[in-house]
Amino acid sequence: MKNIAVIGAGTMGNGIAHTFAQFNYKVHLIDISQTSLDKGIATISKNLDRMVLKEKISAADKIETLSNITTFTILAEGVKNADLVVEAATENTILKTKIFKELDAVCAKNTILATNTSSIS
Repeated sequence: MKNIAVIGAGTMGNGIAHTFAQFNYKVHLIDISQTSLDKGIATISKNLDRMVLKEKISAADKIETLSNITTFTILAEGVKNADLVVEAATENTILKTKIFKELDAVCAKNTILATNTSSIS
């Protein structure tokens, strides 16, 4: 399992994408807004800069981590060939259900679908 898709570029989504990318997974970060994607990548870059300053990773590690992330605004394109999809969208059950219905229609049968929530039981 090397191809990961993360839906949602907010705090949780960009953190999940960062962690997978840092461990050399190919990550597709997906959001409906290019502005949100740009902000998510900027946050990941800033967090990596802090790690470089603390000498936890090298500058080359930062570059490699960022190169492992590709952004998408179209869900079907972003999840294509994904082994694992992690949904980390806004805490809205209607939205999450809609996303999973679309994932069910476009993902391969063996794709693992996961969700992340901090407030939905």
